[in-house]
Amino acid sequence: MHLLRAASRLQDFYILSIRASLGIFRRPFYLRETIEQMDYAGSGSFFIVFLVSLFIGMALSLQISAELSALGLKMYTGRIVGMAIIREIGPVAIALSFAGRVGSGITSEIGSMTLGHQVDIMRVHGINPIKKLVTPRVISALVMLPVLTVIGDAISILGGYYISVFVSHQSSSFYWSQIKEIMDFKNILSGIVKPFIFGYLIACVSCYMGLSTSGGAEGLRKSTTAAVVISTILIIVSDFVLTRILFYFLGMSI
Repeated sequence: MHLLRAASRLQDFYILSIRASLGIFRRPFYLRETIEQMDYAGSGSFFIVFLVSLFIGMALSLQISAELSALGLKMYTGRIVGMAIIREIGPVAIALSFAGRVGSGITSEIGSMTLGHQVDIMRVHGINPIKKLVTPRVISALVMLPVLTVIGDAISILGGYYISVFVSHQSSSFYWSQIKEIMDFKNILSGIVKPFIFGYLIACVSCYMGLSTSGGAEGLRKSTTAAVVISTILIIVSDFVLTRILFYFLGMSI
């Protein structure tokens, strides 16, 4: 019975995701709702992204500098910090922050509308709730999470620069030369592809959990918690899968 219920919910999630994706290219285009969601997901998340990225870059630089110093290779801190941030840590850390703030907000908002029968009222008036509620949030996540990731990566690299130059007393010009070396097609592609996938998963999961909310305040709490937990798991799992796929197609040796 539990397996049948899980399979049914998974099927509903796939249908929701496909219909939301197709809605991007079909009228009507809810431009106002999309801009509002982009503002909420983007500018509203900037401060937390700034803090998370800055201290991740500084902490990573401290750890790597300490380890490389014992080997006499401290000057390569910038290269390792840059690659770790751009390829892996930046996209994942910012996606997790995005899921915690934006994903939970989406679920609680749509869940409240579901419990208040506002979604049912939309259907009565001939408005497609997936087109009006889900598609704008999917678009905003697809646009804003990659933008936030690029900004967060830059902030993390600046945090690493501060530790490397002003704490570990490394060469400023050599640090930036190492960062410039790793800014090739393979590393940039690895860091840019992931946020699109993460953003799509977060938006679809959060919207689905919001639309399937039932049981009053307790049900809303469960839906919001489940949305964040499921998004977190999907981010970690898909990160590994995407890394493996990108390594294969880019011809990167292991």
